Amino acid sequence: MLEQLKKRWKVNTISLVLIICTFALGGSLCGYLGRKLLSLLEIDRGSLWLFAYIAVMTLIWPFCVLLISIPFGQYYFFKNYLTRIWAKLNRNKQQPASIILFASGAGSNAQKIIDHFRSNQSVSVSLIVCNKPGAGVLSIAAKENIPSLIIEKEQFFRGDHYLPILNQYKPDLIVLAGFLWKIPAGLINAYPGKIINIHPALLPKYGGKGMYGQFVHQAVIDAGEKESGITIHYVDELYDHGAVILQERCAVTAEDTALTLAEKVHQLEHTHFPLVVEQILKGQKAVKNSNA
Repeated sequence: MLEQLKKRWKVNTISLVLIICTFALGGSLCGYLGRKLLSLLEIDRGSLWLFAYIAVMTLIWPFCVLLISIPFGQYYFFKNYLTRIWAKLNRNKQQPASIILFASGAGSNAQKIIDHFRSNQSVSVSLIVCNKPGAGVLSIAAKENIPSLIIEKEQFFRGDHYLPILNQYKPDLIVLAGFLWKIPAGLINAYPGKIINIHPALLPKYGGKGMYGQFVHQAVIDAGEKESGITIHYVDELYDHGAVILQERCAVTAEDTALTLAEKVHQLEHTHFPLVVEQILKGQKAVKNSNA
């Protein structure tokens, strides 16, 4: 056990002995002072006294061990030790992970992501960005009381890319949920590895400029493909090109039209996109190229 403590705390034998002595004497001092403080309050021994004793001990223990650590030469060890404890205690108090959604149309994927995280206190959809005034996704933003930002092409591509505004929301992830503009390099560089997109086909097929919505589905049908699906990928400086995170497939039948194929693909999008967003925020790796 002592050897494990030495490795864990990265100390030698002498330092370990001094640390253990500090813990012991600091605890004894803490107990002594705790009883003295409670005697001043004149609380009868019982449940209230025990509760007060534990509370007082918890408050004064860090000061007691720091005080004892000074003559033992272990002040910096205990300072760092207590700092780590404080950081762990405050992890649950951190701000929720921030998602910014980019969308150009009706926003069905945006709505599914919002619904998925509605009761999740650790994740927040903090902003919806749209390049089309009057798009349905803006109505979703208003209904859900989520701030929205309408962007214009000149500032987005050749200006500051709206970075000062986006930075205010401190995004942990930017999700392109049906956003039709190419993302400028300045924005990609500002959030490396934090921008993902969903494409309604199995990339690298049927990607690139102009390949969106019904154009993709019609191209798949015209080519006689037997399957289509979705590709969720990281965004780089090329259209529909970044590293694949997840692919899911659906069958294409002889009876399919662009409309019926779109319905199949939308089902895949609505099922898998919110889950992948959650996995990325948790630091998990989504399954790549799985079969539906």
